[in-house]
Amino acid sequence: MGVGFRIKQERPRPRAGLVEAFAALPLANISDNMSRMFAGGAVLRPLAPEMRLAGVALTVRTRPGDNLMMHKAIDMAEPGDVVVVDAGGDLTNSLLGEIMIRLSLRHDIAGWIIDGAVRDTAEISRLMPVYARGISHRGPYKDGPGEINVPVAVGGMIVHPGDVVLGDGDGVLCVPLAEAEEILELAQAHNARERVSMHQIEEGTFDRSWIDRTLKANGCRFE
Repeated sequence: MGVGFRIKQERPRPRAGLVEAFAALPLANISDNMSRMFAGGAVLRPLAPEMRLAGVALTVRTRPGDNLMMHKAIDMAEPGDVVVVDAGGDLTNSLLGEIMIRLSLRHDIAGWIIDGAVRDTAEISRLMPVYARGISHRGPYKDGPGEINVPVAVGGMIVHPGDVVLGDGDGVLCVPLAEAEEILELAQAHNARERVSMHQIEEGTFDRSWIDRTLKANGCRFE
Protein backbone atom coordinates (compact mmCIF):
# COMPACT_ATOMS: atom_id res chain seq x y z
CA MET A 1 0.00 0.00 0.00
CA GLY A 2 2.95 2.36 0.59
CA VAL A 3 2.46 5.85 1.98
CA GLY A 4 0.29 5.79 5.09
CA PHE A 5 0.79 2.07 5.73
CA ARG A 6 4.49 1.28 5.89
CA ILE A 7 7.34 0.44 8.22
CA LYS A 8 10.82 1.89 7.80
CA GLN A 9 13.22 -0.43 9.54
CA GLU A 10 16.32 1.79 9.63
CA ARG A 11 16.91 4.97 11.64
CA PRO A 12 19.90 6.87 13.00
CA ARG A 13 20.94 6.62 16.63
CA PRO A 14 22.91 8.97 18.90
CA ARG A 15 26.39 8.13 20.11
CA ALA A 16 26.81 6.17 23.31
CA GLY A 17 26.40 8.35 26.38
CA LEU A 18 24.58 11.24 24.70
CA VAL A 19 21.14 10.43 26.08
CA GLU A 20 22.55 9.93 29.57
CA ALA A 21 24.28 13.32 29.41
CA PHE A 22 20.98 15.03 28.55
CA ALA A 23 19.15 13.06 31.25
CA ALA A 24 21.40 14.60 33.90
CA LEU A 25 20.17 18.12 33.08
CA PRO A 26 16.92 19.92 33.97
CA LEU A 27 14.57 19.95 30.99
CA ALA A 28 14.09 23.71 31.32
CA ASN A 29 17.82 24.38 30.87
CA ILE A 30 17.86 22.38 27.65
CA SER A 31 14.73 24.09 26.37
CA ASP A 32 16.16 27.55 27.12
CA ASN A 33 19.07 26.75 24.80
CA MET A 34 16.71 25.80 21.97
CA SER A 35 15.12 29.28 21.90
CA ARG A 36 12.15 27.83 23.84
CA MET A 37 10.63 26.69 20.55
CA PHE A 38 10.72 22.88 20.70
CA ALA A 39 8.54 21.84 23.63
CA GLY A 40 5.66 19.40 23.34
CA GLY A 41 3.22 21.97 24.63
CA ALA A 42 1.03 21.87 27.71
CA VAL A 43 -1.16 19.10 26.28
CA LEU A 44 1.33 16.24 26.78
CA ARG A 45 1.54 15.59 30.49
CA PRO A 46 3.19 12.88 32.62
CA LEU A 47 0.84 10.43 34.29
CA ALA A 48 2.72 11.15 37.54
CA PRO A 49 4.56 14.41 38.29
CA GLU A 50 7.78 12.72 39.39
CA MET A 51 8.27 10.94 36.06
CA ARG A 52 11.49 11.47 34.13
CA LEU A 53 12.07 10.25 30.60
CA ALA A 54 15.11 10.05 28.31
CA GLY A 55 15.68 7.96 25.24
CA VAL A 56 15.87 7.60 21.47
CA ALA A 57 12.76 8.26 19.40
CA LEU A 58 11.04 5.34 17.72
CA THR A 59 8.22 7.14 15.94
CA VAL A 60 4.73 5.93 15.10
CA ARG A 61 1.96 7.63 13.15
CA THR A 62 -1.34 5.84 13.61
CA ARG A 63 -4.96 6.26 12.69
CA PRO A 64 -6.86 7.77 15.62
CA GLY A 65 -8.26 4.97 17.76
CA ASP A 66 -6.01 2.25 16.32
CA ASN A 67 -2.82 0.84 17.89
CA LEU A 68 -1.73 -1.89 15.45
CA MET A 69 1.47 -0.04 14.58
CA MET A 70 2.18 0.61 18.25
CA HIS A 71 2.20 -3.13 18.86
CA LYS A 72 4.64 -3.56 15.97
CA ALA A 73 6.83 -0.78 17.40
CA ILE A 74 7.17 -2.70 20.67
CA ASP A 75 8.55 -5.69 18.77
CA MET A 76 10.96 -3.44 16.83
CA ALA A 77 12.20 -1.41 19.79
CA GLU A 78 15.80 -1.42 20.96
CA PRO A 79 16.76 -0.95 24.63
CA GLY A 80 16.45 2.70 25.62
CA ASP A 81 13.94 3.65 22.95
CA VAL A 82 11.01 5.97 23.62
CA VAL A 83 8.00 5.25 21.43
CA VAL A 84 6.57 8.56 20.20
CA VAL A 85 3.04 8.23 18.83
CA ASP A 86 1.21 10.73 16.65
CA ALA A 87 -2.43 9.72 17.05
CA GLY A 88 -3.80 13.05 15.91
CA GLY A 89 -4.65 14.16 19.44
CA ASP A 90 -7.82 12.04 19.42
CA LEU A 91 -9.11 11.02 22.86
CA THR A 92 -11.99 8.76 21.81
CA ASN A 93 -10.09 5.51 22.36
CA SER A 94 -7.13 4.70 24.56
CA LEU A 95 -4.13 3.37 22.67
CA LEU A 96 -1.96 2.13 25.52
CA GLY A 97 -2.65 0.15 28.69
CA GLU A 98 -1.01 -2.09 31.24
CA ILE A 99 -0.53 -5.12 28.98
CA MET A 100 1.40 -3.08 26.41
CA ILE A 101 3.48 -1.46 29.12
CA ARG A 102 4.46 -4.85 30.52
CA LEU A 103 5.44 -5.95 27.01
CA SER A 104 7.43 -2.72 26.71
CA LEU A 105 9.34 -3.58 29.88
CA ARG A 106 10.33 -6.90 28.35
CA HIS A 107 11.88 -4.99 25.45
CA ASP A 108 13.66 -2.46 27.72
CA ILE A 109 11.68 0.45 26.28
CA ALA A 110 12.40 3.66 28.22
CA GLY A 111 8.90 5.16 27.93
CA TRP A 112 6.07 6.43 25.76
CA ILE A 113 4.89 9.79 24.46
CA ILE A 114 1.39 9.65 22.98
CA ASP A 115 -0.59 12.44 21.38
CA GLY A 116 -3.74 10.55 22.24
CA ALA A 117 -5.34 8.72 25.16
CA VAL A 118 -4.19 5.96 27.52
CA ARG A 119 -5.87 3.82 30.19
CA ASP A 120 -4.93 1.70 33.22
CA THR A 121 -3.22 4.85 34.43
CA ALA A 122 -2.80 3.84 38.07
CA GLU A 123 -0.94 0.70 37.04
CA ILE A 124 1.19 2.03 34.21
CA SER A 125 2.26 5.15 36.11
CA ARG A 126 4.04 2.82 38.55
CA LEU A 127 5.74 0.86 35.80
CA MET A 128 7.08 3.24 33.14
CA PRO A 129 7.24 6.93 32.21
CA VAL A 130 4.25 7.76 30.00
CA TYR A 131 3.25 11.18 28.69
CA ALA A 132 -0.13 11.54 27.01
CA ARG A 133 -2.76 14.04 25.94
CA GLY A 134 -5.56 12.40 27.92
CA ILE A 135 -7.27 9.33 29.34
CA SER A 136 -10.10 7.10 28.12
CA HIS A 137 -11.31 3.71 29.34
CA ARG A 138 -12.46 2.75 25.83
CA GLY A 139 -10.03 0.40 24.14
CA PRO A 140 -8.47 0.61 20.66
CA TYR A 141 -8.92 -1.08 17.31
CA LYS A 142 -6.11 -3.04 15.66
CA ASP A 143 -6.55 -2.73 11.90
CA GLY A 144 -4.16 0.02 10.79
CA PRO A 145 -3.11 1.86 8.78
CA GLY A 146 -0.11 3.69 10.15
CA GLU A 147 3.62 4.26 9.74
CA ILE A 148 6.76 3.57 11.76
CA ASN A 149 10.02 5.54 11.69
CA VAL A 150 8.67 8.60 9.88
CA PRO A 151 8.61 12.22 11.11
CA VAL A 152 5.68 12.84 13.46
CA ALA A 153 4.09 15.77 15.28
CA VAL A 154 3.01 15.39 18.91
CA GLY A 155 1.55 18.36 20.77
CA GLY A 156 2.99 20.64 18.09
CA MET A 157 6.49 19.18 18.52
CA ILE A 158 8.18 17.62 15.47
CA VAL A 159 10.07 14.39 16.18
CA HIS A 160 12.24 12.49 13.72
CA PRO A 161 13.32 8.88 14.17
CA GLY A 162 16.51 8.77 16.22
CA ASP A 163 16.03 12.17 17.89
CA VAL A 164 16.69 12.47 21.63
CA VAL A 165 13.41 12.80 23.53
CA LEU A 166 13.25 13.94 27.14
CA GLY A 167 10.61 14.47 29.78
CA ASP A 168 10.14 15.52 33.38
CA GLY A 169 7.37 17.04 35.45
CA ASP A 170 7.39 20.13 33.21
CA GLY A 171 6.55 18.20 30.01
CA VAL A 172 8.43 16.76 27.04
CA LEU A 173 11.13 18.01 24.68
CA CYS A 174 12.69 16.74 21.47
CA VAL A 175 16.35 17.45 20.75
CA PRO A 176 17.04 17.07 17.00
CA LEU A 177 19.81 14.53 16.58
CA ALA A 178 21.72 16.70 14.08
CA GLU A 179 22.07 19.53 16.65
CA ALA A 180 22.24 17.42 19.80
CA GLU A 181 25.97 17.81 20.52
CA GLU A 182 25.83 21.60 20.23
CA ILE A 183 22.70 21.83 22.38
CA LEU A 184 24.20 19.57 25.03
CA GLU A 185 27.29 21.76 25.36
CA LEU A 186 25.15 24.90 25.68
CA ALA A 187 22.79 23.31 28.20
CA GLN A 188 25.64 22.02 30.36
CA ALA A 189 27.18 25.50 30.48
CA HIS A 190 23.75 26.97 31.30
CA ASN A 191 23.30 24.50 34.13
CA ALA A 192 26.73 25.33 35.55
CA ARG A 193 25.85 29.04 35.58
CA GLU A 194 22.57 28.32 37.34
CA ARG A 195 24.37 26.35 40.05
CA VAL A 196 26.55 29.40 40.69
CA SER A 197 23.44 31.60 40.85
CA MET A 198 21.77 29.27 43.34
CA HIS A 199 24.84 29.43 45.55
CA GLN A 200 24.89 33.23 45.34
CA ILE A 201 21.21 33.37 46.32
CA GLU A 202 21.92 31.25 49.37
CA GLU A 203 24.88 33.48 50.27
CA GLY A 204 22.94 36.70 49.69
CA THR A 205 25.33 37.92 46.97
CA PHE A 206 23.14 37.45 43.89
CA ASP A 207 23.21 40.59 41.69
CA ARG A 208 19.69 41.93 40.99
CA SER A 209 20.76 45.29 39.55
CA TRP A 210 19.71 44.18 36.07
CA ILE A 211 16.05 44.76 37.00
CA ASP A 212 16.37 48.53 37.48
CA ARG A 213 18.67 48.82 34.47
CA THR A 214 16.08 47.08 32.30
CA LEU A 215 13.24 49.22 33.64
CA LYS A 216 15.15 52.42 32.97
CA ALA A 217 16.27 51.30 29.52
CA ASN A 218 12.63 50.66 28.62
CA GLY A 219 11.45 54.08 29.79
CA CYS A 220 9.93 53.23 33.17
CA ARG A 221 9.41 56.31 35.38
CA PHE A 222 10.33 56.13 39.06
CA GLU A 223 8.13 58.60 40.99
